Amino acid sequence: MSVFKTDLLILGSGVAGLSIAIKTATSLPEKSILVATKADESESNTKYAQGGIAAVWDKLDSFEDHIKDTMVAGDYLSDQNVVKMVVEEAPNCMKQLITWGTDFDQNKEGEIDLGKEGGHSANRILHFKDITGFEVEKTLLEQVSKLPNIKLLPYHFAIDLITDHHLHKKHSQDSISCYGAYILNQKTNKIDTYLASSVVLATGGIGQVYAATTNPVIATGDGIAMAYRAKAKITDMEFVQFHPTALYQPGESPSFLISEAVRGFGAFLRNKKGERFMLAIDKRAELAPRDIVSRAINSELIFTGDPHVYLDCTHLDMPEFIKHFPNIYEKCKSLGINPESQWIPVIPAAHYLMGGIEVDTNGYSSIGNLFACGECSRTGLHGANRLASNSLLEALVFGNKIAQEIIQNRAHMIFNSKLLIPEWDEEGTMVPKEKVLISHNRKTIQNIMTDLVAIVRSNERLEKALDHLNYLFQDTEKAYEKSKLSPQICELRNLNAVAYLIVHQSMARKENKGAFFSLDNVEVKE
Repeated sequence: MSVFKTDLLILGSGVAGLSIAIKTATSLPEKSILVATKADESESNTKYAQGGIAAVWDKLDSFEDHIKDTMVAGDYLSDQNVVKMVVEEAPNCMKQLITWGTDFDQNKEGEIDLGKEGGHSANRILHFKDITGFEVEKTLLEQVSKLPNIKLLPYHFAIDLITDHHLHKKHSQDSISCYGAYILNQKTNKIDTYLASSVVLATGGIGQVYAATTNPVIATGDGIAMAYRAKAKITDMEFVQFHPTALYQPGESPSFLISEAVRGFGAFLRNKKGERFMLAIDKRAELAPRDIVSRAINSELIFTGDPHVYLDCTHLDMPEFIKHFPNIYEKCKSLGINPESQWIPVIPAAHYLMGGIEVDTNGYSSIGNLFACGECSRTGLHGANRLASNSLLEALVFGNKIAQEIIQNRAHMIFNSKLLIPEWDEEGTMVPKEKVLISHNRKTIQNIMTDLVAIVRSNERLEKALDHLNYLFQDTEKAYEKSKLSPQICELRNLNAVAYLIVHQSMARKENKGAFFSLDNVEVKE
């Protein structure tokens, strides 16, 4: 076991974590920055973002319209001051990415080619083909490689935050501080102590709590679970966005995402009979916000008994479609689906969490020294339902805010060496004889959440889910206490915490808003 000290510890290497590292390292070259990530440094939800980043770029567009679209999509639960701040800072964030080397697509006139997605009243999506997140992640990693005071630690799994709870000193619920994290080096299987004067959670989403998700296998809500165990404020967990159009491939996880931009390009949703059912649901049809489209598809599947609906691209300009969506086109072709002549089978899948670790406009959590950024945070931007392509934008804007806060107000801070931080104690633990029980419990959680806590919920379903999760929690904690730790047992523990939070906060919500819909909150009209 070793102890490492750094000025800034960032957990997560997506757009949130890397943008904070770059901005801080550039302004404070004398400060050391560690970025720990549990997989390869490029593996994150960022990498899989297809559509793009929303920003007012066209002269015919306006901040007011982007603000209004965000508020409408969020079912007016968004914090308007936060929305205004993010929207107004968006163009500068895009210029920053372009300066760093992001290669956004251009039109024939050599200007940025702006796409349109569901819920947007204007073309304002900057994109790179259908792999925008991959391009942004690549750009940020290239910048990181040029900064000697940033150290990337791939295959380092954060187990728990180090807080006053570990110091056994008196503290009130409102005066908890964070001093670092216990991190498992997956190559040595040792749990080391990492100490820092500032800690950032940028650990991404929770999609793997569901059986069908567009999120990569690493999206197990680790940061939210760690913050919850440390007694941070966690809010709005009931708001889980389901993307309407994941490619229908039973048993595949993650599900392959058919970007919202495809519908923005003009694709139609059809049922088995060929009917455009969205026309009867919303005047925006296929370009209604995601919660509306997902519920409409869910209703269609319940009514018809069909396993999926279809996305029809056959009427589109196919050379332009292939140019804009080369990876989607190739994926379909590889499965024997020709978008030129065949409809693409699609189904909703868990995609994005609007809630998470509650933070203020500078990214501070309710725990001292601890920031949160990106999907693991709850900033107030998304309200009850995220507007398409506002996610990478949120991470960039709040990444800048956190970096500015550290540069301006925390650069003088050094770790208090008088604090007696205990090393991780694994005495009495052993390597599990078999891991099938861990994988079984993980699948059980995913099935509980998919069957009982998905697009449509009810009090009865939530109570049943909670009963099941309580048993799994007890079973997991027994295994955790006697096992030498592995990423698998830690992810299971984190998924259990995330599932509990979603169910518990769903039970408390008595009004259907955005992505949250309960049958018990529907007024029966006589």
